[in-house]
Amino acid sequence: MKEITVIVDNRAGMLADISTALAAQSVNIESIDGEAAESRGIIRLTVDNYDIALQALRDGGFQAVSEDALLIRLKDEPGALAKAASRFKDAHINIRSLRIVRRERGYALVTLVTEDNDAARELVADVLAM
Repeated sequence: MKEITVIVDNRAGMLADISTALAAQSVNIESIDGEAAESRGIIRLTVDNYDIALQALRDGGFQAVSEDALLIRLKDEPGALAKAASRFKDAHINIRSLRIVRRERGYALVTLVTEDNDAARELVADVLAM
């Protein structure tokens, strides 16, 4: 799974500008998450067509990068995320980003990006969703 990260100025209308650039190229946003820290912000999203989305964002003047993310499926219960995170801690694999993208039918879908996705993929092979 690929995840797009966009570094933006923290200003009114930024979400409208990004979503308009993607809509103009018929790109569907599947998930989106944004955070602001003073004058800058980070928007992370998944879309149905990464190549077109990246080009649309870059053509729109946005600083956008794509990176591979793992998608794992955890039981939706207290401690499930702690158990998964402990695996990374014990293996000394740093998690760069993590996001719960959906919760349904007793499970949570979680995307994560690590400093070593190949090793991480092996570490959580039993809970990979894709």
